[in-house]
Order: sequence, then structure tokens, then C-alpha cells
Amino acid sequence: MAKPNIAFVTGGYSSEAEISYKSAVTIENNLDLDKFEIYRINITPTSWYHKTNTGETIEVDRGDFSLTISGKKVFFNAVLIGIHGTPGEDGKLQGYFDLLGLPYTSCDAATSALTFNKRYTVAVAAFSGIPVARSLHLFKHSPVSASFISNQLSLPVFVKPNNGGSSIGMSKVNSIEELPAALEKAFKEDDQVLVEEFIQGREFTIGVYRSKGEIYTLPFTEIFSEKEFFDFEAKYKGLSKEITPADCSHEIAEKIRETAKKVYAIFNCRGIVRIDFIYQEAKGLPFLLEINTIPGQSEMSIVPQQVKVSGGNLRDFYSALIEEALQQN
Repeated sequence: MAKPNIAFVTGGYSSEAEISYKSAVTIENNLDLDKFEIYRINITPTSWYHKTNTGETIEVDRGDFSLTISGKKVFFNAVLIGIHGTPGEDGKLQGYFDLLGLPYTSCDAATSALTFNKRYTVAVAAFSGIPVARSLHLFKHSPVSASFISNQLSLPVFVKPNNGGSSIGMSKVNSIEELPAALEKAFKEDDQVLVEEFIQGREFTIGVYRSKGEIYTLPFTEIFSEKEFFDFEAKYKGLSKEITPADCSHEIAEKIRETAKKVYAIFNCRGIVRIDFIYQEAKGLPFLLEINTIPGQSEMSIVPQQVKVSGGNLRDFYSALIEEALQQN
């Protein structure tokens, strides 16, 4: 029986492409080539292409997402999406694959688009009874003053691009004088910005996935950043301490796990997602920060750590994600 052809897509159109390529190294080192025929597809602003073992560059036929190698058409049974940022995390690729009837490993187009928008994510979560921080949604075409923000929200606040990840363009603001520079920084990354009140508490992040209809959680992680918050440098340059599994009480652990499963179900997630929380001990509640539908898979990333602590291995884990996608056919 022929092995399924799997397209592994990486790269992307945003500044997060750098992170996508870091994740690609880990993913490719742990794909089961005995089970799947893997074709790496690099998606860039100028080209979608596959590079053969002989170094030949083959352009993707975007009409049917196929390759022509040595005169033979190669079609795919499923897609493993490894793109952080646009177009792999915001629903654009998912919508394209839906039109082609091609299954993939991530959340569907609607969920991906919704969760990529941080403001809409917390709005839906709040409507569903999940605790979230108070926030303002700002648009580049409708500027507001620093005093307007400080009158609406209590400082300190986080200022972050509304669509994006890896904490790129994000700032913690402790005084009204810092707001203009923080807004300028965030608006360089996105035309929409989320300003969110700071919540004092412990930061936890947890991998959640679905297998054969059941929602499962991985051992979750507590994050201690050497920076003022868990920013890009803390995430990717080793300036943080991550404890997996988190050292916390059974009561806190149960609240984190159950809330994560509830969030996964409410947003109709698919594949592996990573959900970030601040646990406010004064109220005894986990506050949702964001949902990462294409979580990092680099050597330093959290989900691979959690898989290892769970007693599993990445080869079996990625195989299970691909097999789950193949079942969509």
C-alpha cells in the first residue's frame, strides 16, 4: 500500500517566518518517513515551491496544490501546517485548502481567523464565561490619545499587535508617557492594536489536542521570564525559565486543565493548540490571554517540552496529528 503524500508547509508572509523555519527543523527531524511521503513546501511572498533532494526547485501549481516532478503530477492526501503568522495561522491557507477539499492538521478557517484576532478571541471567551482582562481595540485609521486609554483602563497595560504572535511588537506600559512609543511599535506590525490591562498572577501555558473525538491536555508549563514579561527575547533567546510540569496545587492544576478543555471546545479547535493563561490567585481563576493555533515547535518551544514530559515522543505525536487529519477525508 502506497504511503500517503503529506505536504509540510512552512515559511509565511510575516515577520514570524523566521520562527516557522525554526519549528520546521524540529518537525522534519521527527516525521515518520516509514508512514508518510513528506514534501516540504516553502511558502514565501514571491513563491510557493518544493526543493527536491537533487536541489531542483519545483513551483507549486496553486490551481490544485500539486507538484510536477519528473513529468509526473504529485497530489497530496493531507497538509501539515507549520506556518506561524499569515497565511498559515490566520485562516487564509485553511480556506484555500477547504476549497480544494484537502484536509489539514490545524483548526479550520473560521477558528483560525477568529483566534488570530486577539480582541475577538477574548470577546468570544468572555461571552462564554471565561475570565479575560479588560481591554481596548484600537485601529490605525482612528487614533486615540494616551489620556483616553488611561481613562478607560488601569495601568500597567500591555500593548500588542492584535493579529500576530511570538510577542513581536508587544510592550508593557507602566506610565501614560510610555503609551505613544508602545502604540507606534505595535502599529508597525499591524493596523489593529489591543491594549489590555495587566493581571498580576502566575503565567501558565498548556498544549491541548483532540484525538478520536476526545480532548486531551499535555502537562502544562509555568513561565518565569527574566524580562519584564514573556517577550520575543524571553521566548526565543533563552531569557526565561520554563517549568514543566508546573509546580502547583492539584486545585490550580484542575482549573487550568478544565478551562483549557472548555476553551478548546468553545472555539471548536482542531489539532494541537497552545493556550496561555494568567492565574490570579486572589480570585482563584485562570484568565485567558490567547490561543495559539500553530504553536511553536522549535527546540526551545513549549509544546515539544510538554510532549516529552508526558512520556510521549514527537514522532508519534506528529504522526497522530497527521492521521487525525487524514480521517477528515
